[in-house]
Amino acid sequence: MHTLKLTQIGNSVGVILPKEAIARLKLSKGESVYMTETPDGFALTPYDPALEEEIRAGQAFMNEYRDTFHQLAK
Repeated sequence: MHTLKLTQIGNSVGVILPKEAIARLKLSKGESVYMTETPDGFALTPYDPALEEEIRAGQAFMNEYRDTFHQLAK
């Protein structure tokens, strides 16, 4: 567990992530990180939750029309 302190960054307030957290999230300078609310609090992730929902919808569509896609691939 790491305790993060809020710090002034220009006109904004932010937190600085420890090197270990950045390495574990496989992030580098300039990349985005997403904060999502969970039943236990908040979680940081490098993955866009909206994109995950779109991928699930696409997979459901492809599963529904699997036979059609198979015929089109011939």
